[in-house]
Amino acid sequence: METPNDNARSEEDVAVEHAADRLADRFPEVDRDRIDELVEQRHHDFDGAPVRDFVPVLVEHDVKRELREDT
Repeated sequence: METPNDNARSEEDVAVEHAADRLADRFPEVDRDRIDELVEQRHHDFDGAPVRDFVPVLVEHDVKRELREDT
């Protein structure tokens, strides 16, 4: 049985995947595997965060900043 928390988690995962897609479009010179790796790492940084609403936005922001610093 799916709980509301499970549903929220799956919606969050989809939003994080969309963030990875946007980052790949914005940084075509960066290998997609590298972007996915960074997104996964930053997403795990928020494990245990009590408020999940803005996690995808924060993940995208953090990875974008990191990619800008690397290029």
